[in-house]
Amino acid sequence: MTQEPRIIAETAEFLIVDKPAGLIVHSDGRTKEPSLAEWLLEKFSALAKVGEPWVSPQGETILLPGIVHRLDRTTSGIMLIAKTPEMYTHLKSEFQARRVEKAYRAYVYGHVEGEDGRIVAEIMRSKVPPKKWYARPCEENDPRAAITEWRLVARGESSGEKYSYIDVYPKTGRTHQIRVHLASIGYPIIADHLYAADRPALFNFKRPALHAYVISFLLPSGEKVAYAAPMPSDFPDLK
Repeated sequence: MTQEPRIIAETAEFLIVDKPAGLIVHSDGRTKEPSLAEWLLEKFSALAKVGEPWVSPQGETILLPGIVHRLDRTTSGIMLIAKTPEMYTHLKSEFQARRVEKAYRAYVYGHVEGEDGRIVAEIMRSKVPPKKWYARPCEENDPRAAITEWRLVARGESSGEKYSYIDVYPKTGRTHQIRVHLASIGYPIIADHLYAADRPALFNFKRPALHAYVISFLLPSGEKVAYAAPMPSDFPDLK
């Protein structure tokens, strides 16, 4: 059973929420299951008036209460939620201007080369089943470019398999960006069912070993704030 989200911090303008792995951010219009959006509406009914609803391909209008960014279903960690229309507009502008800074922790297969790196590649969607995303190298000034930076925390070995523990800093916010980018340079995330399906799930991971742990952003006043989500119970700190 998926754990419930947890509120890390709350002000009159925004919420900082720790989303558990396995919980979708909002309905896709095709299936009925619990979502972060529904949980937010249950806890904070006024959020129904904050944000922009999404219309699914099936024609269903789905509320996105204060939601200004997303995490994959399988990714755990920190999410920023606007509580007022004014804060929603501000945060949406900050994300579009790439001023919101996010940091993730990930376990990947292999020993990464070097201490840090930068990946610049467009995220494309495959046209044949199973539908997933892939990276195509491009120039940084290409408007379709997605950018991910990473930094080594530790290297190790488990069950005869080499692994690296890394910090990841996405500079853009494309679907599956971190997972696709790391796989494209030969270091897919451990237990990623789409991009490392043929690899052993080290450390008994049941989902991709990816956690969003820090978010930093500017308030309308110009003050910069940062919040962190604790590492989840299935995410061993082996450094």
